[in-house]
Amino acid sequence: MNQPILQAEHIQMTYQKGSDMSQAVLKDLSLTVAPGEFLTIMGPSGSGKSTLLNILSTLMKPTAGDVTINGRDILNMNDKDMANFRNHDMGFIFQNYNLIESLSVAENIGLPLNLQKVPTKLTRERVQKVSALLNIQDLLKKYPAQLSGGQQQRVGAARALVHEPALIFGDEPTGALDSQNAREMMQYLMQINQEKLISILMVTHDAFSASFASRILFLTDGEISGELIRGAKSREAFYQEILQALGNFDE
Repeated sequence: MNQPILQAEHIQMTYQKGSDMSQAVLKDLSLTVAPGEFLTIMGPSGSGKSTLLNILSTLMKPTAGDVTINGRDILNMNDKDMANFRNHDMGFIFQNYNLIESLSVAENIGLPLNLQKVPTKLTRERVQKVSALLNIQDLLKKYPAQLSGGQQQRVGAARALVHEPALIFGDEPTGALDSQNAREMMQYLMQINQEKLISILMVTHDAFSASFASRILFLTDGEISGELIRGAKSREAFYQEILQALGNFDE
């Protein structure tokens, strides 16, 4: 069996609310992401999914537990090693794009490679390649303010992909998009996942976006409360199964 791209074991997160009060947000939670898997985490507001994503993506340290990504213990790295690891092994797609307004589209996409000091010629080749994959090659000379929301999100996805990471994290990547752009964004992510075999871990509240994943974990009150596996089902059939599961959780 292949080693998981991500393995989280016994994750706990507790916030101190007062001198003698604490709130447990995550409770002894464990999960894995397999090589080439597209895993989505769903749950109501306050379930702990954003906290979990922040921990798994190295933005926050848990109260207890272990996280391994691509064979590396991410909780015990120093700042320099962590920055280097993020630049090489991880990609991020944010809800609000997080593009740098003063940089062109090409410069925004190539930023992770520039941080790695990749030669200019290779950076240009990688930017061209990933922009063609996401159908934004005609936007490379433009600036973020000149783009639609859907175009900005595709630029953000290209930036997450350009350095060929082992794992991409998505934080509500369609949350700021209309339905047509959301569909296109998820189709691109599914294509990237299937063709490039890049693992994706996405947090979303949206059943339609979640239906593009291969597996879904449901979070309730800081614990995994359910799981759905797409298997051979069509995306449409999986979408209906997700809606039914969400209805059961609401009851």
